Amino acid sequence: MSEFQMAAADKGVVADSPTVLQEILNSTRECVLIVDSNLCVANCNAPAGIIFGGSGMRLKQRRLSEVIRDLDIHEAFRKALNQRVPSEVRLEIIDAERRAFDVHIAPIDLDGQPLAIGFFYDKTQIERLESVRQEFLSNISHELRTPLTSILAFVETLEDGAIDDPENSKRFLGVIRRNAERMSSLIADILELSLIESGKVSIEKRPVRLSEMTAEVYTNLTVKAEEYGVELVNAVPAEALVMVDGIRLEQMLINLIDNAIKFNRRGGRVTTDWEHIGGIDAISVSDTGEGIMPEHLGRIFERFYRIDRARSREIGGTGLGLAIVKHLARLHGGEVSVRSVLSEGTTFRIELPVK
Repeated sequence: MSEFQMAAADKGVVADSPTVLQEILNSTRECVLIVDSNLCVANCNAPAGIIFGGSGMRLKQRRLSEVIRDLDIHEAFRKALNQRVPSEVRLEIIDAERRAFDVHIAPIDLDGQPLAIGFFYDKTQIERLESVRQEFLSNISHELRTPLTSILAFVETLEDGAIDDPENSKRFLGVIRRNAERMSSLIADILELSLIESGKVSIEKRPVRLSEMTAEVYTNLTVKAEEYGVELVNAVPAEALVMVDGIRLEQMLINLIDNAIKFNRRGGRVTTDWEHIGGIDAISVSDTGEGIMPEHLGRIFERFYRIDRARSREIGGTGLGLAIVKHLARLHGGEVSVRSVLSEGTTFRIELPVK
């Protein structure tokens, strides 16, 4: 007995009633196609119409080859019609976006007519999440392995006798400390991002003087700015008040300003500004660096996404800062965006609702 017939039996109805047939088809979340012996679509449900008839084409009475251009699917339907045996097939549709389906095709009899029914289980989202999971594990393994390799190498060098050389042993210990701190920062950012994404982080909005907070962040980053030869400009009006969680806003500013310093050019400038537009507080952090290529802008807020991995590794950072900014902005009901002009610089803009 097919899945369709079992569904009908569960409802306590006769499956050969056209009305009941359509009701059962429409109550099924998965795409369903019923094909006759001429390999034409005898019936279908609404989800199938959306997926396979997106251009407005009516599916009923259409040849299967007009609806789905996949030889394995055609062969599976033939097998169900002629040999009366079920098949499991995988189908990929590449249109505006890639869609993946696990397809179960089985024989079925309605009113004495041999037909074949296909259930299309959409696996697109599951596969996309699996891809994200694998990419995350690959990235985190790489990011942890790099400092860990350095730590192990220098520990081994110290054990082999370098510890007796005071000058070199102190330098080696410094390298070990820096790499350990890098690993610690990475783990802390991963935990922070996980908490935010899981909805376990709450915010408490209160009025915050943005100019004062920006000045505090600048003070904390002065040494780094001097090291990179970058000027810090606080263009936020003294009277600017924003309704935010102060701790989370400071976290966003530190990430954006720190990046603006590191990816700037020597003698460059980082400017933090604010404007109020139609119920939105817009906070911008601009740099005078080399800018970002257009093809990278759409992915800049992804976890571990880096435009130049070699340079990012050289100047430090976990690759999670912008992802954290994005999620914290959304936690406030706002959004963050980026605009960049090559050879002129980049501006990150946080837009937060006033209420």
